[in-house]
Order: sequence, then structure tokens, then C-alpha cells
Amino acid sequence: MRIPQIRMESTFMQIGLQIDQPIQRIEQPKAILEIEQPKAVVQMETTPGKLSIDQSQAFAEENRKPIAEVVRETAQIAKQTAMEGTKRRAREGRELMEIEKGGNPIVSQAMEHSKRPEKQLSIGWIPSYGSVKIHYEPGEVDIRITPQKPIIEAIPQKPIHDYTPGNVSVYIRQWNSLKIDVINLFDESV
Repeated sequence: MRIPQIRMESTFMQIGLQIDQPIQRIEQPKAILEIEQPKAVVQMETTPGKLSIDQSQAFAEENRKPIAEVVRETAQIAKQTAMEGTKRRAREGRELMEIEKGGNPIVSQAMEHSKRPEKQLSIGWIPSYGSVKIHYEPGEVDIRITPQKPIIEAIPQKPIHDYTPGNVSVYIRQWNSLKIDVINLFDESV
């Protein structure tokens, strides 16, 4: 015997999506920038240095003296020389007056006057240590700097923005269906 049956076949609905992606483009142009840097203001004041050199002692050692001192020393030497000359002439005159006492005063005086002093050989004049006195006062430099601020001009640029929105389309890829079959409901012999 056959039992009646109901057979059902179904398919589900399927939807599809058509997606168009959005397109976005952003561009940022550079800002227009102008920078100017003024020079700093510089003011300088200088006080010159002072150098003093005292060579009077070195000149005195070389016999290069001030005229007043040379005159005074020359007068002293001349006075001394005159005294020695007077003394020598008095002695020679006494020797000649007393010629009877013996000796040969004319020859001895002639020999004495014919002798020259020996020359001294030297390497020249060298001043003594410390005879030249040097004094230096350094100068001063006063520097004043006034910095200047930079001048900056900036013009910003707006961004360029292009946007194409995306789109989503929904469609049915497969419709739903239901198929029902009844089997063995009636006897086939009938």
C-alpha cells in the first residue's frame, strides 16, 4: 500500500548588492609665505688702548740725555778736567823749577804727553734689563645689539575637496519559491 506524501521544495530569496565605491580627493595647496628678516641694529663704541713707553733710563745709559742734564754733566766734567789740568800744570811747573834737584823733567813730561790711552773694544751699547718701561692700558669695546623680529606674512590656501558619493543598488539575484507535490493521493488503479 502506498501512503500519500506531500513533498515540498523551496528556495530562498537571494539579494545582490551593486556597490559603487565613493571617490574622495583632497588636495591642500601650500600657503603663500613671505618672510623678511631685518638686520639687527649693532652699535659699537670703542675706547682706544693707551701704550706708554719710558726710554729715559735707556737713553741715559747710552749718553742720550735731555739737554739740561747734558749741559749739567758737561759743566761738571769740564770743571773736573780744568782742575786736573791746573793741578798737572802746577806739578810740571814745579818739576821744571826744581830741575836742579835731578832727573830729566823735560823728557819725562814729553813721554807722558806722547802716550795715548788704549782703545777699548766693545760690542756696542746694550741697554740694561728693565731700562725701558712699558705700560699698557687695554681699550674697551662696548657692543650693543638690538635684534629685529622677522616679518612673516602667511596667506593660507583652502583645501580642494572633490567627493563623489558611493552608491549601493539592491537587486534580487534569486526569487524565493515553494513547490508542493502530493504523491500517492489517489490510487493509480482507479
